[in-house]
Parts: sequence; structure tokens; C-alpha cells
Amino acid sequence: MQIGAVLSQSWGLYKKFLKEFFLTALLVFLVLDLLSAVATTAAGGSTGSRAFWSLIAFAVGIVGYFWVQAALVELVRDVRDGRADRSVTETYRAVQPHLVAVIIAGLLAGIGIAIGLVFLIVPGLILLTIWSMLVPVIVIEGKSAGESFGRSREVVRGNGWNVFGLILLTFLLVAIASGLIQLLFKPLPDFLDAWLGSLVAHSLTVPFAAATLTTAYFTLTASRSEAAEPDPAPSPAAP
Repeated sequence: MQIGAVLSQSWGLYKKFLKEFFLTALLVFLVLDLLSAVATTAAGGSTGSRAFWSLIAFAVGIVGYFWVQAALVELVRDVRDGRADRSVTETYRAVQPHLVAVIIAGLLAGIGIAIGLVFLIVPGLILLTIWSMLVPVIVIEGKSAGESFGRSREVVRGNGWNVFGLILLTFLLVAIASGLIQLLFKPLPDFLDAWLGSLVAHSLTVPFAAATLTTAYFTLTASRSEAAEPDPAPSPAAP
């Protein structure tokens, strides 16, 4: 897998279907970032109010974040043929059967990666790499949460450094773009700054990250399929 080729292909999909990517992310982040802004604003109020809104934002955020990730993976699969066949709501309905598995796998992976990063750093980065394909293998292959860990590692095997480099580069690009976008909203009042700045930044950058990892998934699985195909039998020699 070549990092440049994956980034180029994902960028091409992202540009061509920017409206679909943006609206798919916007539908969920409209609520998630609103709740986050409310929780942030409530931080100046009573302890009870702050705790209540923080709990609501956290609970809704878990479901919403993994749902939008699954929907974006499905959207990438949909548009790889050059056209979008589903509406935004149809895309979300299509991935709903996989939502529980995505949430369970995502939470378990997040805990494992966090522990690895806090205590030893390197194990956390290794887990981040080998589990980077969890959502695609659940959404595209229909794997369960338990099966997705082994399958993700299998997809990444042999390309760990390239996948890690792709994740790192994508993270840096998304972080820079997100920071620049949010700067545009700094002149607004605190609440609108927190809500709209995050909303626009997430709706524009999260789809690109999802497109990149999903494109990497298709690239890796395609190369494995080609390698697994037996060489054609030689044609019989002419008499």
C-alpha cells in the first residue's frame, strides 16, 4: 500500500462528493456539537447543571460519533463507483444493524489504545495501527465486534508501517485544517464559537479521515485478494 496513492484517491472521492460527505457528517454533528457547546457553557453554572449536560453530551456523543463513522464508511463504499446511490438518511439506515457492534468494538479499542498510550506509548500506537480497520470490517464485511479485532489485524498485516504513517499524516492534516476552520469563528460569542466552529470543522474534516481509512481498507483487501489468486495454469504446448 502506498500512502500517497491512498491519500490521492481519498482526496479525489472527497472533492467529488463533498456535498454528500458534508451533509452526512453534519446531520449528526449538528446535535453532538450543540450538546458539547451547551455542556461547555454550563461549566460556568452550578455543579449539578454542569454534570447533567456533560453526562447527556457524553452519552449521546458515544452513539452519534460511532454512527457517523459507520455511515461515512458506507458512503465511501457507495461512491467508489462514481455516483451516490443513497440519500443521507438511507445511508444511516443501512448501517444501523451494525451500530451496536461498531460501538462495542470502538469503545474496547479506545480503552485499550488509551491504556497503551498512557503507560508505554509504543503499544498504544501499535494497537491504534492494527485496529484502525475495525469500522470498515464491521460495516463492509458484517463482522461482529469480537471478530473485527482479528480481521482488522489481518487486513493491516504486512503494511503496518504504511498504515501507521497514513494515520499519522491524516491526523496532522485534519488537526491543522480543523484548527484553521475554528479560528474563523473566534469573533463570535462563546456559545456560537464553540458550537458552529466545531460543527463546521467536524463536518469538513471527519469525512476526509473516514474516506482515507476506508480507501486504505479497500486497497489492502484488494492487494490481498490479488496475492491469493493462483497463477493461471500454463497452456498446453502445441504438438
